[in-house]
Amino acid sequence: MTKPFYIAFEGIEGCGKTTQALRLAESLRVLDPGTVLTRETGGTDIGARIREVLHDIGNTHLDSIAEALLIAGDRAQHRSEVLEPALSAGHHVVSDRSVYSTIAYQGYGRQLPIDTVRSVNDWALQSRWPDLIFLLDVPHEHAMSRLAHRALDRFEQEDGDFFSRVAHGFQAMAADDPSRWVIIDATGDADVISAAVRQAVKERLGL
Repeated sequence: MTKPFYIAFEGIEGCGKTTQALRLAESLRVLDPGTVLTRETGGTDIGARIREVLHDIGNTHLDSIAEALLIAGDRAQHRSEVLEPALSAGHHVVSDRSVYSTIAYQGYGRQLPIDTVRSVNDWALQSRWPDLIFLLDVPHEHAMSRLAHRALDRFEQEDGDFFSRVAHGFQAMAADDPSRWVIIDATGDADVISAAVRQAVKERLGL
């Protein structure tokens, strides 16, 4: 049996994570029909309820620490209900966002203590972090143009300075751990991006 891998897609809002996670999961199901496609936050029924609170634009008074702890709670439930069962059964997991989004958004973006954010989420994950992370890199202005057709949620409404800090956080994490991160220019055609993702999965994980 092929070793199961946990693969995550990261980046700012509108970078194309959802599309690319779906495409990779479909590709991996040729080899492993049990490949799980999931997302954070909201990858469980309990998580979906937490996600509603986090993304509700009416919650303008949500404290940044409370926000981070809600996300960690979602992550613990996701680890217990989705991640651990799938990997234990020998199936790959492809996730739209992961723990690295929390470090980027709540650590770098909200400017909470990064070591604390990392420690709390390591506990939530029981130290089971992604094996491979794709950073879909797009300028904030380009990403927002993709979202122009819809009402923006609470995170999407953050300003350019916030997303500049988030983008810097992603870049810093990728630079610190190049063996597990792959940075892809996500401004181009979705098919080209998908091909680059599949090639990287083949080279890095042998799939």
